[in-house]
Amino acid sequence: MPEQDYFQRGFGLKAAIQGTLARDYHSALVDRIREAGSTVRAGDLTILLAREFGFCYGVDRAVEYAYETVEKFPDRRVYLTGEIIHNPRVNERLHGMGIGFLSSDGRLGDLPDGLSADDVVILPAFGVPAPALARLKERGCVLVDTTCGSVLNVWKNVERYAREGLTSIIHGKYDHEETRATVSRAQVYEGGRYLIVRDMRQADLVCGYISGAARDGFSRAQFLEEFRKASSPGLDPDAHLDRIGVANQTTMLSSESLEIARRLRAALVARHGEAGIDARFRSFDTICSATQDRQDAVTRLVEEGVDLLVIIGGYNSSNTNHLASLGGRSVPTYHIDSAACILDSESIRHKPYGSAEEILVRGWLPGGPTRVGITAGASTPNVMIGEVIEAVLRCRGAVSPI
Repeated sequence: MPEQDYFQRGFGLKAAIQGTLARDYHSALVDRIREAGSTVRAGDLTILLAREFGFCYGVDRAVEYAYETVEKFPDRRVYLTGEIIHNPRVNERLHGMGIGFLSSDGRLGDLPDGLSADDVVILPAFGVPAPALARLKERGCVLVDTTCGSVLNVWKNVERYAREGLTSIIHGKYDHEETRATVSRAQVYEGGRYLIVRDMRQADLVCGYISGAARDGFSRAQFLEEFRKASSPGLDPDAHLDRIGVANQTTMLSSESLEIARRLRAALVARHGEAGIDARFRSFDTICSATQDRQDAVTRLVEEGVDLLVIIGGYNSSNTNHLASLGGRSVPTYHIDSAACILDSESIRHKPYGSAEEILVRGWLPGGPTRVGITAGASTPNVMIGEVIEAVLRCRGAVSPI
């Protein structure tokens, strides 16, 4: 498609939209707390804000480009392929600005008949599968690509694996928009293959099959059924797992991704020996730096000593869920999607890690001296973080002293 119909670097309209962005997403309270050392005290309540939280560069860029797109094309229909990021308020705000959504989950099956070269389509931070991108280009739509650079880095590695004949093993969630886009890049070359492992349990099943240690108890038929939705068509575990390349969804738990890669390499060594392993195994740590920074910041909060953690972010946000998983290993942790979940000092609605449903919990905020750690996933704007801090303070009848 013509270069002028495909945009990846915005439109230079940041000054025109800056005021609107600040009104929609920034928080003066959060700024003040950061300037005060990320700690605020009100009576016997202490709130500790994580050192790294909220919007990452890729999310900030994607949202900014969406606002610029509306400013650039005021007389055209503007669409998103699906959610731009996993945050309900942000997506609702974009919808309120007149941006339409071509799908609810980014799958982009059948495009609307009326979609044409007169329309503008924004590609989300997760990216879109290669076949969907090709269909959009065929329609001649103006495309504004906000795909995160960290995601593009994963694609580059996966495409190289496919080009060299390796099967890509991806640590991720097979139904996540980013992973769906990534596996499509594993098939850009004829014969390209992939297998998605969600967690350590599935990784160990694959390792056992590769090494031969578990084949008696985990048959080929069981393998194919386990990964029926998470593997490329025609994947043969007996033939296609001798040469593999490992990558990951950028928002997974870093320590788990690294351990999965280590175990997969060990499985290949157990089966074939150390000699020639470099030809059989490739691995690149493709967890994005912002994801790692936010995970490290949660660990630091726990080490500093908190009585509980409040994690803010969309319930379908992978990186936010992993923050909740990390915190929940050490202290009571409450993953909420907004300040509205904090009902009062006694009751809170939250989604436990690993659960699909929100639950109501009582007695979440102890009386007496209490240290509350607060952080947020990479798709949560500062304004929502500020609202949660204010809600926690209100539970003790306090306002921010700074």
